[in-house]
Amino acid sequence: MLKKAFVIGDPISHSKSPVIHKFWIAKHHLSATYEAINISPQNLKKIFNEIREDKYIGGNVTLPHKQAAFFLCDLTTPEAKKLGAVNTIYKKNNQIIGHNTDGYGFLANLDQQVPGWDKNIQKTIVLGAGGATRAIILALINRDVSEIVILNRTLKNAENLANQFQKYSKNTKLNTGYIEAFSKHAQDTDFLVNTSSIGLNNTSFVGLDLKLLPETALVHDIVYNPINTPLLCAAKNNNLKTADGLGMLLHQAAPGFEKWFGVFPKVSEELHHLVLNEISTVKTE
Repeated sequence: MLKKAFVIGDPISHSKSPVIHKFWIAKHHLSATYEAINISPQNLKKIFNEIREDKYIGGNVTLPHKQAAFFLCDLTTPEAKKLGAVNTIYKKNNQIIGHNTDGYGFLANLDQQVPGWDKNIQKTIVLGAGGATRAIILALINRDVSEIVILNRTLKNAENLANQFQKYSKNTKLNTGYIEAFSKHAQDTDFLVNTSSIGLNNTSFVGLDLKLLPETALVHDIVYNPINTPLLCAAKNNNLKTADGLGMLLHQAAPGFEKWFGVFPKVSEELHHLVLNEISTVKTE
């Protein structure tokens, strides 16, 4: 029987999820399809009805539907509950279950690119306080990072995140500040991660002096287009360890694929190059 999955969003044409999942479907010789569907917020319930009618076995959810989809699920996983958002939905025992794999993708990417990266992480600076930041903060808490400092242009947003996630942590202290406070925290920071949209279209942070970081610090940017963001380029120029964001996109896709098709796929170099080439091709068109 043909199994059909999807990614929904509005807009959706930019999504690289079909490239990833079609690669895995072909790799495992599955009788399956995966398509991108543009759905407006008003029509979101329709796709859930189609899952209930077995037209689809599930799919991915991207902006702006992650929070609205959370409330349309019959059940949600503990990870999704803590985040209040889903990016993966699937059917089990005639119920639609909502899950969030962003934190898994974040950690799996770092584990693959920089094995052992978390062994000596005491203090982390997180830049940004948007939707992606939530999953990353929770993931860092799950790895028992000692201190997370959330720096953002709007301090209130950072404070709201710290207050929301502090209750999930026994061992992690959450602090906040404006972006300008980077120089105050940088000298004893082991890990710097950008979770904001700065980096897209080669935009860069103003006044962020990476020379202040210890020479052993790791710098990670979840922006993957371009793959070498201005932040990562600056880190490399200062001989700091770096990790790019493309792997997070690839790894977060794997758990959903397993839920729909029964196979946990490998994030390979072949797939990495395929998606990277897709990004580069689109960029130069």
